[in-house]
Amino acid sequence: MSFALGPAAREAGHDLAAYDTVGSTNAEAMSLAREGRAPIWVAARAQTEGRGRRGRTWATERGNLAASFATITSADPAKAATLGFVAGLALEQALREVAASLSPRTARPELKWPNDVIVDGKKLAGILLEADQIGDGRLAVVVGVGVNVVSAPEGLPYPATSLRERGDRTTAEELFQALAENFVNWFDTWEEGAGLSAIRKAWMARAAGLGSQVTIDMGSRTLKGRFESLDDAGRLVLRAPTGVATAVSAGDVYFGEAASVRVEG
Repeated sequence: MSFALGPAAREAGHDLAAYDTVGSTNAEAMSLAREGRAPIWVAARAQTEGRGRRGRTWATERGNLAASFATITSADPAKAATLGFVAGLALEQALREVAASLSPRTARPELKWPNDVIVDGKKLAGILLEADQIGDGRLAVVVGVGVNVVSAPEGLPYPATSLRERGDRTTAEELFQALAENFVNWFDTWEEGAGLSAIRKAWMARAAGLGSQVTIDMGSRTLKGRFESLDDAGRLVLRAPTGVATAVSAGDVYFGEAASVRVEG
């Protein structure tokens, strides 16, 4: 089976560039966007130079899914950054549709702020946004999605899992088509950032750890409190034990015991 777009994606005018192996789907998608080929998906069975958040490397082993969507938008950078929530919603829906091990009777994929998908507390997928000014007030924005379909990376500072580990036989190609199809509806809802309120509401309904105690590692400092909400800009609202609320734009979130260990460390 090869990568392919479904009818909704094709009707929306989305294009596809599919590869067996690529350095980085994000880099390739950005290059195509600069050439004027957006909106376009780039999908690959393996990538050798993938990137994660905070400059971390993210290699995609063969059989896992690496896919990036590129678009040109006039939205300001802050609103453009919320396309990560769009991708998260589309991926969560796609996983429920095609992955038998994630049916309502087994486990529910959850969205972990800012851009991860987790199952039973383990990371299954990550999302990375990159943007570049291309003139006339427009941004080329790339939303990269990496899913552990057949294997999960080892040696990470957090638990990770794969669909295969859960006994699922879903392929990267099947998951990609479902992702691209569901992305159309959420992308239309987003509407250059005008529909962010609806995106925020839907994301929070699927949020991991909402209302619980969390620790956020921001690199230069660590915050602890209750994950209260997302604000209108998609920032995590953390309520400290003192009652003070802080809106956090970026950071690594830790739940439960992992949060306690992080604070003590």
